[in-house]
Amino acid sequence: MSTEAIRNTASQAKTKLWVDILIFAAFLITMEPDLSHLPVHEWLSLSMIFGMVVHLLINWDWIVQVSQRFLSKLGGQTRINYILNWLFFIDGTLIMVSGIMISEVAMPALGLNLHIGRGWGELHELSTNVALILLGLHTALHWNWIVTTINRYLIQPVLKLFIPESKKDSLA
Repeated sequence: MSTEAIRNTASQAKTKLWVDILIFAAFLITMEPDLSHLPVHEWLSLSMIFGMVVHLLINWDWIVQVSQRFLSKLGGQTRINYILNWLFFIDGTLIMVSGIMISEVAMPALGLNLHIGRGWGELHELSTNVALILLGLHTALHWNWIVTTINRYLIQPVLKLFIPESKKDSLA
């Protein structure tokens, strides 16, 4: 692999890490609207659409490659990850649509007053609970990447600031 390719891969990994951290933090904040308050919950949830689009675009090559090979040779974990990602995408879409339908702050602020039935609220509640389970599974499947990437791009650079060169060699 060329030096430029290694730099691009490292840059992509850093970008993926920060996008994922922001999405994860936003997800945690929006999971409890009573703590974040409804305006923060609704506007932050809507902003997560942008984060998810960025996440999908960053991973687009993987999505295309696995989609093309899904019915042929594909590793078991990759196949599970692919199916889980689709379930997560569908569930996320349900969360967003139902959230828009029950919006009390964001949509009215944009001039859209949607008068809907109780079913949208129940769908929103159910789909957010499913998302929490899917997020746990998604995190478990990517745990090695998460730990390795956080260590490489967050922990190690911080340690380099505080540990003298001679000590670094003995830690490695």
